[in-house]
Amino acid sequence: QHSADAPPVRANQEFLRFAASVLLHTDPARHAILYDLLWRMQAKPRLLSDASDPVVRRANLLAKAVGRDIHKMRAFVRFREVLDTDNTPHYVAWFEPQFAILRANAKFFVGRFASMQWTILTPIGSIHWDGAALHEGPAADLSQAPADDPAEDLWRTYYASIFNPARLKVKAMVKEMPRRYWKNLPEASLIPDLIAGAQAREAAMVSIGSDAFAGVAEPESLSDVAAGIAACKRCAIGCNGTRAVMGRGPTGSPLMLLGEAPGDSEEACGLPFVGPAGQVLRRHLAKAGLDADALYMTSSVKHFKFEHTTNQATGAKIRLHKNPSPGEIDHCRWWLEREIQFVNPRLIVALGASAARALTGRTVSVTKMRGAIKPLTTELSNGRHMLLTYHPSYMLRINGAAREEAEAAFAADLARARDWCATGGDIKA
Repeated sequence: QHSADAPPVRANQEFLRFAASVLLHTDPARHAILYDLLWRMQAKPRLLSDASDPVVRRANLLAKAVGRDIHKMRAFVRFREVLDTDNTPHYVAWFEPQFAILRANAKFFVGRFASMQWTILTPIGSIHWDGAALHEGPAADLSQAPADDPAEDLWRTYYASIFNPARLKVKAMVKEMPRRYWKNLPEASLIPDLIAGAQAREAAMVSIGSDAFAGVAEPESLSDVAAGIAACKRCAIGCNGTRAVMGRGPTGSPLMLLGEAPGDSEEACGLPFVGPAGQVLRRHLAKAGLDADALYMTSSVKHFKFEHTTNQATGAKIRLHKNPSPGEIDHCRWWLEREIQFVNPRLIVALGASAARALTGRTVSVTKMRGAIKPLTTELSNGRHMLLTYHPSYMLRINGAAREEAEAAFAADLARARDWCATGGDIKA
């Protein structure tokens, strides 16, 4: 019983917003969870900020699941045009939410499609916008939704044309676009074949990059390669006005270090690996007993790709590094192949995914392939091997235990490369 002199129950705005989200979940314990939190918040108002509290953690999981469902509805609703009795266009969509998010999402769709007349049908209810007012309706089933409309053929053609096999990561794609939504997405019918053909399309993209050099005289030395990259204008990076950065080191070195692209410091000096990431690399090389000057260092892309930004402290404009695209890496691969032929290393340490792509012609996972010494199977093979590891700039972007772990792995990879070269490749990968 509630005592007449008991203090009133208090709930702040944060709790009310949080509870509104949790209540949309279907977990039968959601009401008990919120009651528990509300009761304890009377003595501990900041309870929701306590991430170690098991009830708070469980409630957060429910709220996050609801938030994901709201996001997926916004991303995967596909309207199809039908004509009303007066021949007015009306747009109808079918969606299957996991939770009771229909009403919570209505404001978004009204704001986004205010000039259209539309209906969203779901198994838990429906909403209708007539251009002036929003109406709720009963639950529906898929048979009430319209079939494909002619515009979807155009959309599928567009989707297939922009599908980039070089950037395909199936696990990440399925995480963002779970398979449960595919049956109601017109483009989903293309996905299995696009995934299956991704490797062939990626190889074709690499081939296109090589075709750009048809008729170009073969360089006869590293000096010819340096002159060629200095004059190369076959991609946007080569046309951005920066100085090309050639590799440096002795020919015949058994070990080559291959990075992504020169940075601001490298472009200014005209030398590879002299900036902050280069300093990290050289420090680790010294610890591994490797003389940086006795190794050949170069990059997959020979020009500095950047965008201008403003230093918030000084107001000065600075050049911020941008990762080269797969197409730009593929274009520059022609030069890299000739550079490798003249240096003739036995082992190439690929520093990061861009370097691995330059060597293999495909996008690979650094996490999965790191540390293993594998024979190259492309035009660059000739008995050469590759060891993939982190790019030293990665260590500059992380801190704490994650950085310590990455640096230890990086050091182990360099030691493995050192020992492999010292024994002529007798050490097993």
